[in-house]
Amino acid sequence: MRTAKTSAMATVAALIIGNEILSGKFDDENGPFLIRRLRELGVDLKRLVVLPDEAPAIIEEVRSCTDRYTYVITTGGVGPTHDDVTLPAIAEAFGRGLERHAELGRRLAEKLGTRFNEAAWRMAELPAGAALWWEESMYWPVVVVENVLIFPGVPMLMSRSFDAVSSRIAGSPLSARRFTTLKSEPEVADALTEASQRWSTVLIGSYPRYEAKPHTVIITMESRDLDALNECEAWLAPRCG
Repeated sequence: MRTAKTSAMATVAALIIGNEILSGKFDDENGPFLIRRLRELGVDLKRLVVLPDEAPAIIEEVRSCTDRYTYVITTGGVGPTHDDVTLPAIAEAFGRGLERHAELGRRLAEKLGTRFNEAAWRMAELPAGAALWWEESMYWPVVVVENVLIFPGVPMLMSRSFDAVSSRIAGSPLSARRFTTLKSEPEVADALTEASQRWSTVLIGSYPRYEAKPHTVIITMESRDLDALNECEAWLAPRCG
């Protein structure tokens, strides 16, 4: 059985689940948050998808991603209402049933008090064999099924839960360099191509900016290999400046 684990070159597919995002009723806050935090942690975000609250779409995406990435992170669809289908969909994706998790049910009962009812129990019905990542600061745990990490969709709860468990998935942060040139992209293209071939561990990007005159191009370089990054910058800057 595949299990979530830390990797120096960890990769992530993030699935943002919710009709409210696709319909424009609410802006997606979880996607931008994950982009920023995963980068800070040195984890490579390779895929970001917004999905409807529809089990077939979730099942297909989870099955497609689980063997391709170190982690699959989902946000949304874990509440007690009819459109919260993430947990049963992920259970089906792995060929598992749902079972009531006694510890999670107990904690929900403590938090909800007299509001804890049969509908609330739905939030404690987890894919069989799921693990819980708890930290004291968390209102809601991260449910872990193999390498799928299931977060709540409410942005405040999601960000709080993610930050609480982030040390478990931290990778190797990137170092970055950038400079701006007045040359056009066609003028620097050959130098960028040669640099990318010389220093294959350095990710090089070029981004034209036309908002003001004179127009500029921002050149960026990123790598986990600091020596290669420094060498690349020293070679590339004078050829593009």
